[in-house]
Amino acid sequence: MENARPPWMRRCLGPAWERWSPVRGEPKSRAGVRLPWISTAAVTVFVTVGSGFAAHNQPDRLPPDAFARALLVLGGALLLFRHRYPRTVAIGTSASAAVYFAAGYAYGPVFLTIALGAFAAILAGHRVVAWCALGGLWVSHLLVGHWLYRRLPPPHDGPAPWSDELFVAALMVAVVAVSELVRVRREQLARVRAERAAAERRRADEERLRIARELHDVLAHSISVINVQAGVGLALLDSDPEQARAALTTIKAASKEALGEVRQVLDTLRTRGDAPRSPAPGLDRLPELTEQAKGAGLSVAVTTEGARVALPPGADLAAFRIVQEALTNVVRHSGSRSARVLLRHTPGALEIRVDDDGPATAVTGDPAGGGNGLAGMRERAAALGGTVEAGPRPDGGFRVRARIPLTAAAGPAAGTDTATPAATEEEP
Repeated sequence: MENARPPWMRRCLGPAWERWSPVRGEPKSRAGVRLPWISTAAVTVFVTVGSGFAAHNQPDRLPPDAFARALLVLGGALLLFRHRYPRTVAIGTSASAAVYFAAGYAYGPVFLTIALGAFAAILAGHRVVAWCALGGLWVSHLLVGHWLYRRLPPPHDGPAPWSDELFVAALMVAVVAVSELVRVRREQLARVRAERAAAERRRADEERLRIARELHDVLAHSISVINVQAGVGLALLDSDPEQARAALTTIKAASKEALGEVRQVLDTLRTRGDAPRSPAPGLDRLPELTEQAKGAGLSVAVTTEGARVALPPGADLAAFRIVQEALTNVVRHSGSRSARVLLRHTPGALEIRVDDDGPATAVTGDPAGGGNGLAGMRERAAALGGTVEAGPRPDGGFRVRARIPLTAAAGPAAGTDTATPAATEEEP
């Protein structure tokens, strides 16, 4: 039976079972929406009383009687369910108004119930239903005013002037226009709210990723040093107590520094929006990093090439963390006890290269470059528009190469030599 109906009827009325039930596919919470008792009562009283006053200025139309007031109250009562059943209300208010006009009653505030019914349907997304309801009302008014007026009250009535039809049509168009404007505005606000919420979630995800990366870099390096020194201390506890004492001293220093950096990262969570109380680490702390590596049994040679420039804070932190993670990987995964760090300052970029001579001591089957450390290095560089490459060298060993672009505003560092010869620090 549903498919037997004309397409226009299916579009306007929807399935027969939907006309008297809540709209399927919409949130079930709609059935729990509070009914607008106060506004509906106010509109119903205004329409009923106002129609009586409007009839005094329309002697060619019938004044409201009991049947007219019943139609007006019916239209107002339907508005009570305009949020739960918007399609039914739009069709019901238009139908009651069509009967009201066909009976020859005076024009008046009855248009308010029509407008509110169509308005609720359009805002709920049932635009075609609202348009069909208003269009059906106008067509019925046109038929009554020009063809059926002889059979309908008031008696001895003539054809309605076309100005009345234009007036009714203008009201319908105005209702649709205002409703559509409000609907579009609401959709725009909803999109803005959704985009703002998505942006906040994205910022929160990025902040969580940044904190996780910082904690990984701090803890991975420090725990690696502590692990190596703990093994040394256990091995030499009986045979060489002094060396074991030195290992414990290194463990204490590494753990203290790790706790300090972890506290600094967590302080940014407790005091949201405030600047950290201590500066973020940078390449100026590279000597401390090499000393820690030396305590773990790794000799590090640092070479600087090119004219040194003052690095932006983000690039300085990223460069330090990349070197730190690369040295941590050497301590954890390489059998080599020496590493070479090259910092090359080029126009507009900082190039970093960390080499060790291997061999690898990682667990068999662990994919090269598959750890969180290498992924964190790549993310840090990518956030600044740079790149990180890591992999085995053809002649053996492992190499990490990074390139970090710098802003053009970064000038030469104060007190640095602008000559290009390299300055090399060799660990004994």
